[in-house]
Amino acid sequence: MELSFSLGKIQETAKTLLDAAKDHKVFAFHGQMGAGKTTFISAFCKAAGVTDTVGSPTFSIINEYNTSDGRIVYHIDLYRLKSNQEAVAAGIEDCLYSGNTCLVEWPEIAPGIFPDDTLHVHITAISEEIRKIAW
Repeated sequence: MELSFSLGKIQETAKTLLDAAKDHKVFAFHGQMGAGKTTFISAFCKAAGVTDTVGSPTFSIINEYNTSDGRIVYHIDLYRLKSNQEAVAAGIEDCLYSGNTCLVEWPEIAPGIFPDDTLHVHITAISEEIRKIAW
């Protein structure tokens, strides 16, 4: 599926992805720097019922959030890592195979660690206010 949306409609688009994803637990978000991956993931977390403050895990690598119904959502940023081996050493695989929802930025840094049923989401900036998302 492919959608274009304005940043003002990001919440609705995040809900559309969440509804379409059905049984997927691992989401790999692809896009250039500034495409809006973290912003979209924040909206996705809200749609998924996350009650914690959502922030960029660029320096922590993994943020763990709780939802209103007791589920855990992992927000992972691989930007600072260099390989599959570094991702494994950082505990990323533990999150990806935990059965919890995982939202991963920069998945191309460690492509070998993802489950086969990972949903790959591509975000592209069309303009300052418009994004395209495809999955």
